[in-house]
Formats: sequence, structure tokens, C-alpha cells
Amino acid sequence: MKIDVLTLFPGMFAGPLDESIIQRARKAGLLELRIHQLRDWTHDRHKTVDDRPFGGGPGMVLKPEPLFEAVESLATDDTKVILLTPSGRVFNQAVARELAGAKHLVLVCGSYEGFDERIREALADDELSIGDYVLTNGALPAMVVIDAVTRLLPGALGDDASSADESFSHGQLEYPHYTRPAEFRGMKVPNVLMGGNHAEIEKWRRAQAAARTRQRRPDLVNEETEGVDKKKTPKKTKAKNL
Repeated sequence: MKIDVLTLFPGMFAGPLDESIIQRARKAGLLELRIHQLRDWTHDRHKTVDDRPFGGGPGMVLKPEPLFEAVESLATDDTKVILLTPSGRVFNQAVARELAGAKHLVLVCGSYEGFDERIREALADDELSIGDYVLTNGALPAMVVIDAVTRLLPGALGDDASSADESFSHGQLEYPHYTRPAEFRGMKVPNVLMGGNHAEIEKWRRAQAAARTRQRRPDLVNEETEGVDKKKTPKKTKAKNL
């Protein structure tokens, strides 16, 4: 996979993308990552990338000219252009899997008061937000997207099964994990995990995942994650008027 990032703050990317899984993926040739300074596509001596909004109001807006020129110089027929902005659709594990199947991503980091609307209308294929809050710019969201997508690339984790049963992989939070010692400060590992009965272990893990999801993320609970069979669910009967 190839990822190009357009940002006003390329220095923010030094460090986080040079460590751990992302570093290994880059060295293994699984990920080609390039960070670009958006100002390199300006043509005035001040390297201007923003201007005041028409109609008035606070802040500055990213201009279309440098962004169109930058994206057009990087994009190919296989490119997907994504704006990182608070007004985008919420990024989650399903979106990460969707993007992991792409050949080339161009991530455009928002800054200031956002993008000129013509960038959204004519340049972007998608817009993503990592949550319902506002950050200083789109650099951190871009790093989050890169990390989540990279670890889903075949070979990035060493064992591709590692990402199969993580939180959100099946619409639920992940079940609890335990390791040695079997008892620590009076806290014991559940007996079911010590017995070697894999069917019972799998049953326990499914139940724990469902319970944790109901408790911590009830917004994720539905018939599919709860394992409800619609065909076997009894229909509600209307009460008769007496």
C-alpha cells in the first residue's frame, strides 16, 4: 500500500510513524509512506495556503489552489483522496478494513477553520473524523488512520490472525485476557481458562465479550452481536382490550 499525507506540520509525524508495526511494515515493503508539506505547492513568496472566509467570520480557510495542485500531482487512477475533518464520517474498524484494501491513499490534514467547500465537492473521495471533538489540525487523525490501516495489511502483524478477534472485529469489545501467574495478589484466573476445554473457553469468551460490550458500549449492541436468531425470537402479541 502507498499512503501520501498532505499537511502543514510534517514535523509532527516524525517518531510515531518510525516505530513499532508501522516501522516494520515500511521496512518490509508493505507500506510506502510519504509526508508532504502543503506549502510546497504554493507559488507566492509567503507560501500562502489559507485566506479569510467569504461572508466574514473568525479564522482562516484552506485555499483550493495548492490542494488541487498537490493532489493532482500525487494521484493516479487507483488513488482515494481522504480529508481529515471533524465533519467527516466517524472512523472505525470497519472503515479501517475498507481502506486497507485500497492501493493508494492521499490523506489531507485539515487546519484552521477547515477546507474551501470546493475541495470537498470536487477533490475528495471521502471525509473522516476520529471522534466528536476538535483537534488543532488533522495530523493526529491522519496518524490514527495510518496506524489502524497498516496493522490490517497482510503480513504487517506477523500473524494475520492477530487482528481477527480484537475489539470491534465482530462488532463487540474484546473478551478479557489473562496470563501467568495463575494467581496474583489473591486474584485468580477463571477456572474455565485453565481446564483445556476449548469449546467451553470459546463459549466463555463470547459471553464475556457480549457482557463487556453491553456494559461499556451499549451503542454497539444489536441482534447480530448478541447472537439473537431472528427466526427463533418469539413475536410480541398485542394485548387484547377487555
